[in-house]
Amino acid sequence: MQDSATDSMGQSTLNEPTLKQAALKQAAFEQATLEQAALKQAALKQSAAEKSRFERGGFEGSRNRGALIAIGVGGLIGGTLDLTQACVLFGWDVPYSIAAGLVGPRAVHPGAAMWLLGVLLHFFICFSFAAFYYASSRRLPFLREYPLVCGLAYGMGLHLVMSLVVLPLSALHARGPYELHDLIVGLLVHMVVMGLPIAYGVRWFSKPA
Repeated sequence: MQDSATDSMGQSTLNEPTLKQAALKQAAFEQATLEQAALKQAALKQSAAEKSRFERGGFEGSRNRGALIAIGVGGLIGGTLDLTQACVLFGWDVPYSIAAGLVGPRAVHPGAAMWLLGVLLHFFICFSFAAFYYASSRRLPFLREYPLVCGLAYGMGLHLVMSLVVLPLSALHARGPYELHDLIVGLLVHMVVMGLPIAYGVRWFSKPA
């Protein structure tokens, strides 16, 4: 019986390192499993973040392209119609008068450079007004939702700004007085040929804010 007890104690003593080793292996395995799960979760989060940034970047890029198209279409159509009607009514020397607003009366003298400068200045102003309308429509959604009414009102405001602010501050220092007939005609023309193309350009080609 003593021998049996001794054998049992020896076997128990021999098994202790084996049990500890097995426990350590199990703990190491569980730790590795947890680390793999954490790495997989981190990879999934990174993938989701990259996808979100990609989609957001694509949306921003699409919206920026829409803004450029809306401003370009509105400014180009409105500027072309406005310049054409002015040249038809007052002659093809109108660009010289526009250039004179920057360089003074000497722009009235004939020359291809001055004529081209006047055209460029005209379209710069038109694109600027179109850009202002677009930027305002980001904060005031009704400008995009009601292009007819807002376009006509914007054309009216555009004409008043040009007549009462831009021209008096230009090199021509044109301060009036303005005849009522000319004022009414100018308002009606700019409401149609400038206000509507700008408003509908933003309505058709820009992305919602």
